[in-house]
Amino acid sequence: MPAQEPVLHLVCGKIAAGKSTLTASLGAHPGTIVVAEDRWLARLYPDEQTCLDDYARHSARLRSVMGPHVVDLLRAGLSVVLDFPANTVASRDWMRTQFEDAGVAHRLHYLYVADDVCKARLRARNASGAHDFTVTDAQFELFTQYFAAPTPDEGFDVILHRP
Repeated sequence: MPAQEPVLHLVCGKIAAGKSTLTASLGAHPGTIVVAEDRWLARLYPDEQTCLDDYARHSARLRSVMGPHVVDLLRAGLSVVLDFPANTVASRDWMRTQFEDAGVAHRLHYLYVADDVCKARLRARNASGAHDFTVTDAQFELFTQYFAAPTPDEGFDVILHRP
């Protein structure tokens, strides 16, 4: 059994803000597991995510099965780093049910990174071919339209990260 109390780590930030890099670092702690949405979606739905609607449908399916699993991991005493974007109020509401159902603490890591920095990182990531998905500038803009930074009235334990 891990020596520390389990924590659910959540990440909020635009595409290429550094969420997966941060989650890998958090996941390196003993008694901690990373659950990465992009990895699961890329393997469950290869070549099937061509638009925002595809992502929304596939992500909803994944969340329906992954939510109870995450709660089970937390109840078993493991900390979980949920590498799913906490980029909308609705996403954060779903994530809240995970730590509340498990009765554990949480940390919402908010990566505050300017759009131009994210786009530069995105272009470098695309060129490297190391990420599960290639995202265009137009797709970045589309997804960014739905981004909502966490607010104090949501009641999350927010940790702000700036470059």
